[in-house]
Amino acid sequence: MPKTIPPRNKVNKKYTWNAESVFKSQKDWESALQAVLNDIPNVRKHEGKLGENPAALLAGITAVENLIRRAQTVFMFAQFSYAVDTTNQTAAGMVGKAQGMYGQVAAAVSFVNPELLKIGRDTLEKWMGENEKLAVYRQSFDDLFRQQAHVRSAEVEEILGMLADPFGGPSNSTSMLVNADFKFAPARDSKGRKIEVTQSNFYSTLLEHPDRKVRQTAFESYHDKHLEFKNTLATNLATSISMNVFNMRARKFDSTLSAALFNNNIPETVFHNLINTFKKKLPVWHRYFELRRKALKLKDIQYFDMWAPIAKKKPRVSFEKAVDLISESLAPLGKEYVETLREGCLKHRWVDSTPNKGKMNGAFSYGSTETYPFIMMSYTDEIGSMSTLAHELGHSMHSHLTWKNQPFVYSGYSLFVAEVASNFNQAMMRGHLLKTIKDRNFLIALIEEAVGGNFFRYFFQMPTLARFELETHQRAERGEPLTADSMQELMADLFSEGFGPKVKVDRARVGMVWSTFSHLFQDYYVYSYATGISGAHALAGRILRGEPNAAEDYLGFLKAGSSKYPLDVLKGAGVDLTTPKPVEETFAVMESYIDRLEELVG
Repeated sequence: MPKTIPPRNKVNKKYTWNAESVFKSQKDWESALQAVLNDIPNVRKHEGKLGENPAALLAGITAVENLIRRAQTVFMFAQFSYAVDTTNQTAAGMVGKAQGMYGQVAAAVSFVNPELLKIGRDTLEKWMGENEKLAVYRQSFDDLFRQQAHVRSAEVEEILGMLADPFGGPSNSTSMLVNADFKFAPARDSKGRKIEVTQSNFYSTLLEHPDRKVRQTAFESYHDKHLEFKNTLATNLATSISMNVFNMRARKFDSTLSAALFNNNIPETVFHNLINTFKKKLPVWHRYFELRRKALKLKDIQYFDMWAPIAKKKPRVSFEKAVDLISESLAPLGKEYVETLREGCLKHRWVDSTPNKGKMNGAFSYGSTETYPFIMMSYTDEIGSMSTLAHELGHSMHSHLTWKNQPFVYSGYSLFVAEVASNFNQAMMRGHLLKTIKDRNFLIALIEEAVGGNFFRYFFQMPTLARFELETHQRAERGEPLTADSMQELMADLFSEGFGPKVKVDRARVGMVWSTFSHLFQDYYVYSYATGISGAHALAGRILRGEPNAAEDYLGFLKAGSSKYPLDVLKGAGVDLTTPKPVEETFAVMESYIDRLEELVG
């Protein structure tokens, strides 16, 4: 990891995403965007005609899908270009144009669902029996009629579609503020030397620094900047929550939680099972925090110590070596899976991996059916980065196999199942490496990353944020004001409960953790990280134990896309998330990691 983060134009092209495979130039992107806008009237010509006969319906749906497919590619290119360099004003302008375009597309195609409902289930069943190409849409139609009570008139649906652009305002404003405008005070080491703090090095380098002074001053710098703008940040999130309440009421749901879960046909018991099991299992976390405090030889342990290295020396893992180890770990999924993954990383440039100034914090996988499943991250030659790469490759392979095996209508998949595929790769990697690696220091670092990195984020922070999200939405539903101070107090209370009595909580700064997670702008998304890691370990456990057909069942899950409801896809692969069992099983895996770590650190 370089001490100074390079500007974007100094990054080796080998480690950047293959942007030219999507659009060769800015001019080509502009032309594609304009072509989408120019085609909107042609799609609108189908409005009011879908019910004429099966051929008219198929023609209309095909035109709509073609428009959306192209719009998704244009939108993705703009968003990814901005994500890798938020200081690039051209890219920022592209995002604005793409959002405006997508809002127009959403409004233009909003006539489809009301017209399908008007045609009626019986007529559609008859037409599907007469036309094989229409029969492909059976699951999609079934889902639509399931949601019928919450689909409004064509006029109302058009207005709701037009709101997509302005409703993105609070999220975009926050992203621009924290990623482009925030300039953090430097951290300092124990000798008083300054160290740059950026979005791309905060978690991946500074909070993992062996010098506690670096961790503490980086944590304070990062959160103090958020505290400085807490009212703006709180207003943006409160506005986003108010928009969720608006959508809930516009679509006639009883609560924002039921509205958010309804789209994926997820019962509220799944959410509450997770939260209740998490609260019951908090003593497991308290045991880990105390083990970490003792291993680090600290009088007291704080939030910023959760990533501190217990291993005496950080093992170094190059990007290429990480690809090798991940590939070895996933060998049970077969040659085709592994070769596709390796070529994506080493030949086709799926991964934008090098840290650079202006690069967004975090990591994600993103593409469209017309592109590679790209990955944005900041790789730092450490086990944590290797694990993140494995995680994002789980998303990318999920996308790749879905796009390859499903028609466009089922080419997406819900956020609920997305985190299963990503965490599965990490579970498989750890299962393999814990058996094959003998180096004690490497094993300590591997388990540290598993519990203190992946599990801490997915199985501690995310359930805590889900509790915060539920409470803030319920307050908004009751008409109670959401202020910076009330959010700060709520967040501090929830983390204090989660950490337990032996972790020292800096309430002012820990109370601002909500403002560092852009996920909260994605309506009840965070809980799915915890259910995802639970489903992942249940499925990986089947393969690691050598259960018959476990690998084939899992590959079937990856290929299914949205051709079935999320819970049904997972049940087909061998896990039932309507019960607490997968969450409990995953806590058992975590306890086994803690047991092993206790042995290793003595």
